[in-house]
Amino acid sequence: MTQPNYTIEVIESAPFGQNAFVLWHEGRTDAIVFDPGFDSRSILQLLEAKKLRLAAILDTHGHVDHIAGNAALKKAYPDAPLVIGRNETAALCDADINLSRPFGIPITSPPPDRLVDDGEKIEIAGFSFEVREIPGHSPGSVVFVCTTYDPPFVIGGDVLFAGSIGRTDLGGNYEQLMSGIFAKLLNLPDQTKVYPGHGPATTIGQEKRTNPFLLDFARSRPQARS
Repeated sequence: MTQPNYTIEVIESAPFGQNAFVLWHEGRTDAIVFDPGFDSRSILQLLEAKKLRLAAILDTHGHVDHIAGNAALKKAYPDAPLVIGRNETAALCDADINLSRPFGIPITSPPPDRLVDDGEKIEIAGFSFEVREIPGHSPGSVVFVCTTYDPPFVIGGDVLFAGSIGRTDLGGNYEQLMSGIFAKLLNLPDQTKVYPGHGPATTIGQEKRTNPFLLDFARSRPQARS
């Protein structure tokens, strides 16, 4: 693994306190935007200020707070592919599924340009990611795992938070989410950084030691610890 030579900027959007991330390599002019939320203006201003070209939009899942900026970014950079997990596509074009209509702000997104599957490797803007599908918060939520740096890092969406997990009361599944976290995130090195869709960044080790949801799940299911 190599030392980090990239920059990751977070842009938090009201009203849900959602984190969008802009990621680029030092010395390069192409950037990735993950989960553009309602504050698409700030994302576009950052790209312009840093003289960056949008190489791709990567959505971890299709809830409105994570896709609200898709249309504005596609309008500004029509050649940048919009990428989302194969089992999450229905949310992009359906204001009920993406939860925007229930919140009184019906929003849809442009269609995806590329669908990704669990275990797939993608290379964009000089970065290499493994896609890991972890449903439970939403039907086909994915995380993007980069292990080529020390420490590795994950763009995690609403799967695992600092001290918490993604909510499962909006059509989700708690058992599915927790099983996915244990199988596909907690097997990463403890120093792996996790950039979640809400709240501060954390590490896999920190969450193993202190996250009450993970600790309770492990106690109730001894096989989860193995």
